[in-house]
Amino acid sequence: MKQYLGLTAVVVKDYDAAIDFYVNILGFELLQDIEVPEQQKRWVVVGPKGATDSRLLLARAVGDEQSSRIGNQTGGRVFLFLYTDDFWRDYNAYLAKGVRFIREPKTEPYGTVAVFEDICGNQWDLVEPA
Repeated sequence: MKQYLGLTAVVVKDYDAAIDFYVNILGFELLQDIEVPEQQKRWVVVGPKGATDSRLLLARAVGDEQSSRIGNQTGGRVFLFLYTDDFWRDYNAYLAKGVRFIREPKTEPYGTVAVFEDICGNQWDLVEPA
């Protein structure tokens, strides 16, 4: 039996602002945006262009407890790891679009890496594997 992680939920403040960031800033594809009226929610899925198994479910926070997790789903650690085949292309493109990098690029044994924040404050590694 084949298994894989299909979706990772990211708690967001606002669907449209999150879609704008992931699609227009990071260059992801909007794969699904479906109203779920009985729950007053939307089913919003984005993913890196060309990726088949890794996708994000943008989940709008409901209530104080969920809202308190926006931008801090992992207690301040890097949450997600975006792999690229050209670190400097993506790093420079993201800088030009205003992405906030909180750790400068460096070379590690596993590859070239820098840490950035998404629209909600979650920390991401941008990584070009060695």
